[in-house]
Amino acid sequence: MLPLDGITVVSLEHAIAAPFATRQLADLGARVIKVERPGSGDFARNYDSRVNGLASHFVWTNRSKESLTLDVKHPDGAQILQELVSKADVVVQNLAPGAAARLGLSYADMRKTNQGVILCNISGYGGSGPDCHRKAYDLLIQSESGFLSTTGTPDSPSKAGISIADIAAGMYAYTNILAALLQRNKTGLGCEIDLSMLEAMTEWMSYPLYYSYDGAAPPARAGASHATIFPYGPFPAGDGRTVILGLQNDREWTAFCTSVLQQPALARDPRYASNSARAANKESLARVVTDCFAGLTADQVLDRLNRAGIANARLNDMKEVWQHVQFAARDRWRDVDTPAGPVPALLPPGGIGMPPRMEAVPALGQHSGSILAEMGHSAAAIAALRAQGVI
Repeated sequence: MLPLDGITVVSLEHAIAAPFATRQLADLGARVIKVERPGSGDFARNYDSRVNGLASHFVWTNRSKESLTLDVKHPDGAQILQELVSKADVVVQNLAPGAAARLGLSYADMRKTNQGVILCNISGYGGSGPDCHRKAYDLLIQSESGFLSTTGTPDSPSKAGISIADIAAGMYAYTNILAALLQRNKTGLGCEIDLSMLEAMTEWMSYPLYYSYDGAAPPARAGASHATIFPYGPFPAGDGRTVILGLQNDREWTAFCTSVLQQPALARDPRYASNSARAANKESLARVVTDCFAGLTADQVLDRLNRAGIANARLNDMKEVWQHVQFAARDRWRDVDTPAGPVPALLPPGGIGMPPRMEAVPALGQHSGSILAEMGHSAAAIAALRAQGVI
């Protein structure tokens, strides 16, 4: 048995934050019933069509779930929803601000019939405060949390290439729900989790916050390089490829000068004698490194770095990540079914000594009939609901 076998999650979710949290609960064995709008469903289904006609975000965050299409504003749909949440262990929602309460999904309402329910609300700014009713999308939270101010080049801020604020919120929702389930085992009572994308992302921004504590200057935007450690970042090799390397201490600096640059005297140059000195003189030092690497291929640079014990990486594109030898060697790929056929998926990071649940990505409304039949609705009643557009 997986740890969450027997746990039922009802989720009114869309986009990334809530679906990513509930998918991870499904990985651990939870039954996740995804409530979607009839006809269109989670709008992330239509972000793109890159995975055999399916959306890349949706395939990533929705495996192992059951899709129930339900018009929750219709009286019959609202009744079905109330029946579902009255028996759920966990309810997750990231609807527009105020929408869940209007549907009768406040914690005060749900606990009247379900003392053990755990309600996880995911919103941009939290359930209180002057910004609680503001809409929030990933890029906007990247901006509000200060992330954009630290990312990019000196001339231009840049967003993260992934939905990092959504992912941060999804991870904290996931861990808070696991903690709430453990707490319920002790008390028998559920709780309400008020999860803010802004607070999740700002927690991840704690290093630059503390770096700029008490009015100090914030870290400068440094592109793919580290803002305060040097050399730490990308450098071009002579064959046009890019190598990423990072030095963490003066011992590594000496090894870098001796074995990689093959200029041992440079280690004693006072301009570069400490990290703060190297960071202050990064332009001249960058020219030294670039001039050396210009006569070498990327593989030759990597060989020197490995021999010297200097951390390094290739600047991989997506094709190279798909083909990464480490994933193949560790047998980390599995096939997951989708409405468009099987696709590869990475095993969840870590592991607890038993295979995770990695079942199909659902088609829109695929499980509506079976879920309603399980709830006691007759075939004729289900057909009537379908004819009315309730499911």
